[in-house]
Amino acid sequence: MLKIYNTLSNKIEEFKPIENNKVKMYVCGPTVYDNAHLGHARCYITWDVLYRYLKFKGYDVTYCRNVTDVDDKILKKADEQGVDSSVITDKYYKSFINSMNNLNVLKPDIEPRATKTIGEMIAMVKKLEADGFAYQKDGDVYFRVEKYKKYGELSSQPIKDLLNGARVDTNDKKENPLDFALWKKDELHGYNSPWSKGRPGWHIECSAMSKKYLGETIDIHAGGADLAFPHHENERAQSECANNCVFSKYWMHNGFVTINKEKMSKSLNNFLTIDDVLKNYDTNAIRLFILTNHYRMPVEFNDVSLTSAKNGAKRLINSICGIELTDSYDNETIKEFESAMDDDLNTSKALAILFNLVDKIKKSENKQVFANTLYYLGSILGFDFSLAKKEISKEELVKIVKPLYSEFNLDSKIEADNVIDEIIKIRKQARDNKDWAKSDEIRDKLLTYKIQLKDSKEGTTWQIL
Repeated sequence: MLKIYNTLSNKIEEFKPIENNKVKMYVCGPTVYDNAHLGHARCYITWDVLYRYLKFKGYDVTYCRNVTDVDDKILKKADEQGVDSSVITDKYYKSFINSMNNLNVLKPDIEPRATKTIGEMIAMVKKLEADGFAYQKDGDVYFRVEKYKKYGELSSQPIKDLLNGARVDTNDKKENPLDFALWKKDELHGYNSPWSKGRPGWHIECSAMSKKYLGETIDIHAGGADLAFPHHENERAQSECANNCVFSKYWMHNGFVTINKEKMSKSLNNFLTIDDVLKNYDTNAIRLFILTNHYRMPVEFNDVSLTSAKNGAKRLINSICGIELTDSYDNETIKEFESAMDDDLNTSKALAILFNLVDKIKKSENKQVFANTLYYLGSILGFDFSLAKKEISKEELVKIVKPLYSEFNLDSKIEADNVIDEIIKIRKQARDNKDWAKSDEIRDKLLTYKIQLKDSKEGTTWQIL
């Protein structure tokens, strides 16, 4: 029985889908104006695991993750560079997708762009205005927060407290300092609407996309803890007022990635891009680093922790190397794993179960069953077992690669650890030149030295047979 922490109720609840076995899940996606950082990795790996686990449990999941491609930051960067905003969004969307692929994050079922849903946003704002939940001032449209009596419930902040803590706003268009923009007048970058040439407020984008692709009520709405207020609070308010029904049954939020106890963010300029981190640590190391901590807790970034995760991931992944996988499993271990994950996605406990399997593979005569089980359960957590390499000593590796120096005319100064990677670069050049015969020749030649290459969309990996 799966139980998850619901931010709205501030407690762990049994998960019960609205419609039989179907799950509608919405996750706030990236605003594509810069490269994704480790904080994004934490967020999207977390919900990737939830997505995988729900499917493991047998649910028919529809996962929607939006792309925010109209936003102040995007327009500012486009204006600074003198280009159309689509140039910025296309560039960084491709960068984001590349980062997600490199982290072995599954593609969502639906990935809508905000700019393709403008009509639905306008329709929702018109409905809110017609019902008295919104008002127009000089081409801008604002949501009347005090008309929604449940405002502040999601973030556990009563309206009275929010008003007392509200900053003084020089914008005298608002009736209330808590009111937020549904539509912004923007003659330069805008779209035509009943109120002005303008563009949507950030919050209305997700409400409209969620409704269009998943319906008025969904099972799970998830995202980073920094989105609980005001973004998710505002989404909930405008969606429930426009649709006159519950917006989301469960709200889930992942904790921050911190550096020196401060949240990692672009505004603090203390972020590391995913591409930067991948230069030193592979996808499995990053995933292990993130999943060692409970998803709701903050994760403190440091090289010591990531190096430890790198070593742990190697041990985990390489333990099945050379073992032929079948479809026979250790059902007792699967039950233990499921019990851990049913407890609000306790990935830390689930990982302990996986490492216990590693020990069993080493010590047991029945290695195959435990290796199958490790591969099966590890894949639910999103580990990429194609990166597995047979564990060999430095001395063994030196012996294996020694003849390759002359075979491929390599510089003798190249370290043994890097020899095979250098040969893969030579082969890649051949492939780029469409010299398929040379590419095949290199692959086959390496195989005679018991070095197997594996090609995938992420690149080429190798293992010693």
